[in-house]
Amino acid sequence: MLKRGLFKNLFQRVDQLVTGRGRIDETLFDDFEEALLAADLNVHTTDRVLQDLRGLVRDERLPDVQAVRERLAQSLTELLGDPEDTKLKRSPTPPTLYLMVGVNGVGKTTTLGKMAFIEKQMGRKVLLAAGDTFRAAAADQLGLWAERSGAEFVRHREGSDPAAVVYDALQAARARAVDLVLVDTAGRLHTRSNLMDELKKINRVAERELGRKPDEVLLALDATTGQNAIRQAKEFVDAVGVTGIALAKFDGTARGGIVLTIKDELGIPVKMVGIGEKPEDIRRFNPREFVDFLLASD
Repeated sequence: MLKRGLFKNLFQRVDQLVTGRGRIDETLFDDFEEALLAADLNVHTTDRVLQDLRGLVRDERLPDVQAVRERLAQSLTELLGDPEDTKLKRSPTPPTLYLMVGVNGVGKTTTLGKMAFIEKQMGRKVLLAAGDTFRAAAADQLGLWAERSGAEFVRHREGSDPAAVVYDALQAARARAVDLVLVDTAGRLHTRSNLMDELKKINRVAERELGRKPDEVLLALDATTGQNAIRQAKEFVDAVGVTGIALAKFDGTARGGIVLTIKDELGIPVKMVGIGEKPEDIRRFNPREFVDFLLASD
């Protein structure tokens, strides 16, 4: 289950707004707007949600404020998209390949390590590839995750070509009958075009060796950075064809509206959510489960 507190403050506040209120008026929508913005939805997403809600109130002739609250929850669920879109893709021809990209410090390596741990718990054979060759510490950290999870591990010396790591990882995966290859990449500023070009090269090498594009290109975002995460993400989406978001550091202190803004602004589903420090503290994102969690009373 998700940890209590991720988005709870928003719906506690909404409940406070509707309790004892008898009228559906513009003040109600103003209060909803303030609550949504405080939960880290951006202005564009908030405006769209509330404009849609106004139309639904009119068209469906909602009878009271509580009904409006429930319809708001339904709208937020729909905004998060089809649960099928949030599932990680699997190749019918192994190995499946996931690349993890993102700026420095957002939790890429830790997220990959947790994914390896969970996949191993499910009985799959996993290989971790240290594509961040610029920092020995990153490869060392990934190696520790490989030991902890029981995953296979491929690394090269510091400063070597990251695309060569991916090539060797795929060769090793075939030789060892690996189900899933998880590739870490160097953290980088999204404005550095030469480093973005390197990611494109990794993509090309992977596609050449697999005969298809990587099954997932996951963009790691730090949930605590709010709207800055969206600005980072747009560059990666344009450069490397991101297929999903891995949201790290999404614990009880993070404001949850960033999830809705990501989907609304980028059109890309959140697929993984890191919810704590333990190896098992990662979940595949499910919109229905998430909203059920939001609406729970305790």
